[in-house]
Amino acid sequence: MSATADHAETNLAVRLGFQPGMVVQEIGYDDDVDQELREVIEQATGTELVDEEYDDVADAVVLWFRDDDGDLTDALVDSIAYMEEGGSILLLTPKTGREGYVEPSEIGEASTTAGLSQTKSINAGKDWNGSRLLTPKGAAKKR
Repeated sequence: MSATADHAETNLAVRLGFQPGMVVQEIGYDDDVDQELREVIEQATGTELVDEEYDDVADAVVLWFRDDDGDLTDALVDSIAYMEEGGSILLLTPKTGREGYVEPSEIGEASTTAGLSQTKSINAGKDWNGSRLLTPKGAAKKR
């Protein structure tokens, strides 16, 4: 990857709200995830992504979700459980025509039901779309 392309990718992570020192929990990791996106998030934060077993408060969550992963609303609510007040979720779903594609209407409905606000949708890689979801202030539970 060229220095310019590397900078552009890192800027994507920064535009999505990832900042140095953030603890980012990754949920739904599997063989099909976009490794480059994971790397640019780690570059932007300067920390490695923590996995689903992490039991402290995270600043943000990266949620890889496919249609056959269960109920999206439940997955979003579970993602909020260990997140810092005012944190964000980067919901990543397969693009149209890819195995596990999730309808945008399902994302909107699940986000609203989970009490999240969708701020932007992005092209997150060759096979993934991303939706940045924000928790309302005061809604997150600290454990």
